[in-house]
Amino acid sequence: MSNSSRPRLWIIVFISSFLGLMVDAMDIQMLALSLPKLKEEFNMNNVQAGALGTWTLVGMAVGGLIGGWLSDRFGRVRTIFWSIIIFSIGTTLLVFAQSYEQFLAIRFISSFGLGAEYAVVNMLMAEYVPTKRRTTILGTLQAGWSVGYLVATLLAGAILPQYGWRPLFLIALVPVLLAVYMRFNIPEPEGWKQSAKKKANLKQNEWTSIFQEPKARRMFILWSLTSVLLQFGYYGVNNWLPSYIVSDLGYDFKKMTSYLVGTYTAMIVGKIIAGWLADKFGRKVIFVVGTIGTAVALPLIVNYQNPANIVILFTLFGFLIGIPYAVNATYMSESFSTQIRGTAVGGSYNIGRSGAALAPVMIGMIATNYSIGVGLSLMGVAYVLCGIIPALFIREKIYEPYMDQSSNNKSDSVNNSVNY
Repeated sequence: MSNSSRPRLWIIVFISSFLGLMVDAMDIQMLALSLPKLKEEFNMNNVQAGALGTWTLVGMAVGGLIGGWLSDRFGRVRTIFWSIIIFSIGTTLLVFAQSYEQFLAIRFISSFGLGAEYAVVNMLMAEYVPTKRRTTILGTLQAGWSVGYLVATLLAGAILPQYGWRPLFLIALVPVLLAVYMRFNIPEPEGWKQSAKKKANLKQNEWTSIFQEPKARRMFILWSLTSVLLQFGYYGVNNWLPSYIVSDLGYDFKKMTSYLVGTYTAMIVGKIIAGWLADKFGRKVIFVVGTIGTAVALPLIVNYQNPANIVILFTLFGFLIGIPYAVNATYMSESFSTQIRGTAVGGSYNIGRSGAALAPVMIGMIATNYSIGVGLSLMGVAYVLCGIIPALFIREKIYEPYMDQSSNNKSDSVNNSVNY
């Protein structure tokens, strides 16, 4: 590929990946915002409501584990295409659910695509961006996830009160167009092509490679633990925050959506700034600042919010909670070689979804006996532990994912880390 065509391709990859994360997040947020309506229609208790989030996250974990491996075997773009098709059609089928059990089963299957698409989109972008600006770009890319939350919140505010949850889920058909566009307009990264050729000759299994090589095995275990804690905190908060604002704080649906809009707007800004700062000062320090800051913000919201300061607290919280995710994709991608990157990142991140799956049900149980606010406060403990592991044990920039698309000069050694 020529130098002249490379900038245009880079822009296409970024915009497509941004939209991919946006529609992924919209799907997650539509469930969270529809939860009060779903509870009413299907006569669900708090534990059943939490189970919807839990089984969604279990499905995402399965999809992410399989999707990461498939992306190493068959390509990043091809895996993204089928991932979007699965969750887009699956979410649309929810419109026809007539019972809690039907809704739960369809949601579980469609969430395979959600988990796979999230993991692979971030890797695709990481392999197209040089290291000196990688977290700036991937932090901005992660803002697409927050934009998805924001768009879903605005759509829910316009659709849910008058028309209910079913028309809202019909929007899930739109991403099919994005999937088709990406499949036919974005080539696989050069690094993946070269790695695929080597693996075809060596016939190595990616999972075997991870656990046979001590450094890869250690990184995989550390990132798995970090991901469990990060997602335990994040998805526990995200799944129950709308209900907390309505049920515990006593605000109506319109005020709840306005507060969430402010929170997600701050999250977008926080991710972009965090990405830029991580390129300047390092992935590790910014990741730790975000996790510890979020841990402090959660009990402040629950114990000290009032009508005079609630907007400030939610804005600060939105800014802080986005920071770890702005850095996470880059930090993880640089911990593994191209040969095993999809399997290792997809595997460790989606093992982390076990924490994400547990958190909504745990908060539901706590809410039954105490309050949603008590459950949210406990998520802060997970954020503290999440910051400690990378701070002490995970080095930055072990591998370089980027390969110059025009020169085909390989930067990521399959077996040896880069010296920085």
